[in-house]
Amino acid sequence: MTQYQGLTHREVQEKRIEYGDNLLEQKNRKNPFKIFFSQFQDLMTLILLCSTAISLAMGEKMEAVTIIAIVILNALMGFFQEYRTERSLEKLSALAAPTAQVIRDGKICTIPAKEVTVGDLVLLKEGDRVPADCRILENNAIMCDESLLTGESVPVEKGFTDYRTKDTSPQVCAYMGTIVCRGHGKAVVYAIGEDTKMGEIAVMLDSIEQEQTPLQKKLDQLGKIIAAGCLIICALVAGVGILRGEPVMDMLITGISLAVAAIPEGLPAIVTIALALSVNRMVKKNAVIRKLHAVETLGCANVICSDKTGTLTENRMTVKELYCDGKKFSVSGNGLESGKIQKNGRKILISEDEELKRSLEIAAVCSNARIENQNRRPKTMLTKKISVSGEATEAALAVLAMKGGIEYSSAGYTLLKELPFDSKRKMMSVLVRAKDGELLMFTKGAPDILLQRCAFIQKNGSTQVMTPAIRKSILEENDTMAQGALRVLALCWRKISGSNDCAEQNLVFCGLAGMIDPPRKEAFEAVAVCKKAQIRPVMITGDSKQTACAIASQLKILTPDMKVITGDELDRMDNDTFLRVLPKTSVFARVTPAHKLRIVKGLKEQGNVVAMTGDGVNDAPAVKEANIGVSMGKNGTDVTKEASSVILLDDNFATLVSAVEEGRVIYRNIRKFIRYLLSCNIGEVVTMFLAMLMGMPVPLLPIQILLINLVTDGLPAIALGLDPADQDVMNQKPRKSSDSIFSDGLLSVILFRGMLIGLTTVAAFSILLTSGASLQVARTGALVTLILTQLIHVFECKSETKTLFHIPFFNNFKLIAAVCTSLAVMCFAVWTPMGRMIFETAALSLPQVKLIGVLLAAAPLLWTVISSTLFKRR
Repeated sequence: MTQYQGLTHREVQEKRIEYGDNLLEQKNRKNPFKIFFSQFQDLMTLILLCSTAISLAMGEKMEAVTIIAIVILNALMGFFQEYRTERSLEKLSALAAPTAQVIRDGKICTIPAKEVTVGDLVLLKEGDRVPADCRILENNAIMCDESLLTGESVPVEKGFTDYRTKDTSPQVCAYMGTIVCRGHGKAVVYAIGEDTKMGEIAVMLDSIEQEQTPLQKKLDQLGKIIAAGCLIICALVAGVGILRGEPVMDMLITGISLAVAAIPEGLPAIVTIALALSVNRMVKKNAVIRKLHAVETLGCANVICSDKTGTLTENRMTVKELYCDGKKFSVSGNGLESGKIQKNGRKILISEDEELKRSLEIAAVCSNARIENQNRRPKTMLTKKISVSGEATEAALAVLAMKGGIEYSSAGYTLLKELPFDSKRKMMSVLVRAKDGELLMFTKGAPDILLQRCAFIQKNGSTQVMTPAIRKSILEENDTMAQGALRVLALCWRKISGSNDCAEQNLVFCGLAGMIDPPRKEAFEAVAVCKKAQIRPVMITGDSKQTACAIASQLKILTPDMKVITGDELDRMDNDTFLRVLPKTSVFARVTPAHKLRIVKGLKEQGNVVAMTGDGVNDAPAVKEANIGVSMGKNGTDVTKEASSVILLDDNFATLVSAVEEGRVIYRNIRKFIRYLLSCNIGEVVTMFLAMLMGMPVPLLPIQILLINLVTDGLPAIALGLDPADQDVMNQKPRKSSDSIFSDGLLSVILFRGMLIGLTTVAAFSILLTSGASLQVARTGALVTLILTQLIHVFECKSETKTLFHIPFFNNFKLIAAVCTSLAVMCFAVWTPMGRMIFETAALSLPQVKLIGVLLAAAPLLWTVISSTLFKRR
């Protein structure tokens, strides 16, 4: 033990000048105003803003107001999403201790944690949050919960060092943000602020730049195409008009008007609405989406990096095997599920086996875990209402005993004294009195240690001498269990003379209990779905290589052709070697936060779209770096939640796979309504352009185009965004993030279909004009034809591979309702006095309706079916 007395007041002042405050500072903090105004910089928004200015200049105030409202709504939503991501470091700072007890000038004083400096002598006691990285100088059974940094929930027992050695090995250090869960002592600070382990994570978080999601990139690409299209339309119309001898200024205005008509004003709003509605669906599946565009990015994921504990496993230790008197027993049921103790598939009762009964008594009584909320069926049956208090290992033993029909409260033993576990003895003992007055010691602990203290073994209901051969066979069984990644405890006992007879010697060996945190049942199917969908699952854990391999092999994540790499092996690899082995590695064990970040960066560098799960602070940098960061809702820290895009409320890998499926569905649906909206807008442009080329009057007025774009186009497009999943959605490989939104020939389909809509509308307008109808009637006929052809087309957009004859019409009642609403709006605009006044239409006669409905509205349907059949055969 050192006699170091801490800093003096003068030394504190000097060191605070040298090292600064003990704070985690965010260097790249963004101003909220900059975040808000940055939302107006993408190309699609700039096009809409230009469209607003043009509409105002041309006197179309209603259209201008509508477009600007859409732009502001999208900007606000983008602002709130980005602003939330900036709070992750604020949450990290909140994990630092608010105050600290230090010794200065020989006196104990409480100071704000930010004033702690290098060299301070800190007092640590149970329940304290460590204020900085410290070396422990005095230790009275200190154990620290380091799950924030390591991800592992088991408390770490600490040693101590001398002040003069400068030893900073993990065994003698307490780290900033961790919690002292047992014991007390003194420690000297050797690192503060960003120089701490927590600070390293903060620096990694701060250095990660947020990238655009695949959908955002595709919408930017779409914006460029629309911008180019607008310029081409404007130039074509103006050029053709000028060649025909029309006034130059009139032709420029006409060209600009057509370009504005070509812009799908509702597209950004419909994308936002579709994503928001998808988010609501995912909440029902226990996934909370913090960033809207992450929904679609999930659909691109081809690698899912998952933590082991609590995500792929139950996060609850469960005894799975027992060994007593040379007999092996299996234990069914994970966690708190009902289960049985079995031998060769047959349930074993404790009345049939004395060694089993005594082993379960030791498991129940030599423990501080207690069964609570005992609203259950008698004896062996557990229900979901059961809960167990206590340390994970002891809780597993308590549940094991319950499955055999024994529990602490009814075992019939009175506790006299407890000899608690410590790392030197590696065992725990209790002295108890049985109902008949017999005094016993029950002991559990590490098999290799306890077997050295066992002089006897319980066999066939009696006590026999422990021979070297028997001891060897027990150790071999212990090794077999350990190789299966089971954590093994030996269960022993002996008779005692009184409460002072505490020697843990001459014990009677009774049994071995092998436990593990087992895989979640639903994780098996989820991993199988991933592989079917050509998504590669990767396990990244801080746990041992042996345990990671056992769980990964059970789940089929680790297959014979894949590798396992440890953190130490990663440290020895140069980047080229690492990138070479990365595609063939499915399990990473004993990894640090820096390793996790390196793995995610490597996978992204190879062109993968990576989803990364995490719960502890140690996971936050990798979660933020991943294309889709996923945090845990139950056991996740606030830091990781703020760095993530998705939160799993049930901490379940299967929920993440379900979210990936939803991501694929929403992307397909986005393609559907982009196809629909752009086809409709191209139809409008073709209508206006052809009519002008043919020397006819303008077939549609601006107010009529606005009605089509925002009502009769908008509602069906939103409903398309709610189309249910196709049955084969998880049988397809993930699309590449580099794929165009118009991939697989979608652009040619849009152009072809849009031209058909335009030709049909111009034909209706032309026939009505030549048949002697007024201009207002002809325009009304064109309006009705355009709406009807578009509403037929919306059903075609439900599938990229099926014709109307094979599309399930009635699996989306919202779409049917939207189409009916659009038809109702059309009828209002044409056949009511108020509608005719607002939209400048005229009532159509029955012959005119028949002409439009039977001959013209059906023409695109016929052509689409014929063309689809031809393309399919080809």
